[in-house]
Amino acid sequence: MSQGTLSVPSAPAAVSPHSTLRRLARRNSTTAFLLTLPLILLVLGLVVYPFFYALYLSMLNKRMTKFIGWENFTFLFSRQTFWDVVFQSVLFAVSAVAVKALIGFILAHVLHALPAKGQRKWRGMLLVPWVIPPAISTLAWWWLFDPSYSAFNWALAGIGVDPVPWLGQAGWARFSVILVNVWYGAPFFMIMYLAALKSVPDQLYEAAAIDGATGWQRLRYVTFPMMRNIISITVLFSLIVTFANFDIVRILTNGGPLDKTHVFATYAFQVGIQSGDIPLGATVSLFMFPLLAVFAIFILRGVNRRNKEMA
Repeated sequence: MSQGTLSVPSAPAAVSPHSTLRRLARRNSTTAFLLTLPLILLVLGLVVYPFFYALYLSMLNKRMTKFIGWENFTFLFSRQTFWDVVFQSVLFAVSAVAVKALIGFILAHVLHALPAKGQRKWRGMLLVPWVIPPAISTLAWWWLFDPSYSAFNWALAGIGVDPVPWLGQAGWARFSVILVNVWYGAPFFMIMYLAALKSVPDQLYEAAAIDGATGWQRLRYVTFPMMRNIISITVLFSLIVTFANFDIVRILTNGGPLDKTHVFATYAFQVGIQSGDIPLGATVSLFMFPLLAVFAIFILRGVNRRNKEMA
């Protein structure tokens, strides 16, 4: 009987763990892209497309029948009112965000020191200004500032102080719109900073206390470094929202007196909608982008630098 040759099956080739990881990473990247695709399309539809359409409108004449290039931009550069709007927009946004950040930082620390039960109660009450729609709350503030029935002036008269022209004088009108914006936006900073405070490990405070650090030193060398990125991102987000603010200025002063409280949004509305010059209004609105880009680059560069130092 002849002996047949037995074929031994070859062992399967070993799969490289690196190739498996690469396939898994590609699969996860594809899944992540598909999941974020609706958000990407939403951003393209609501941000990118309106930006380029506004850029196109800014290069048309008032009747939108002729391409005129950069004439709308040069026209705005020659108007003192426009430069007043730039100054007022920067003053309004920077001062309001700075005060909101300071008040939010203080309130977050006060709440963080309270017991859990009292903290929930006070947190809910302090969030009320942020929850109320700004148009409704601004109407209440407008009544408080009313020259004839101002509750503030009534209180000042009770202590023998002359009435204040809250919305009738440029300086007081600017102060009033900033005050209302601070009242509305400070709770947002408070809740963000409170969340950041809760993420700071207690061991760091215990080590600082063992080293004999004072309260100010713990704040400066422990709390603030751990919160810097949250502070930066919150400030950037609030700057974007405050620069685009419309309802507070529109309801309180409508840009007056003598256009001294106009910001980009209200001035673009006045020029583009009320005056019927949509291309010029689009041109005004476009000037928010370079200013916000400067703030964003400055703030995000600091965030990236700190992340690299911590890595």
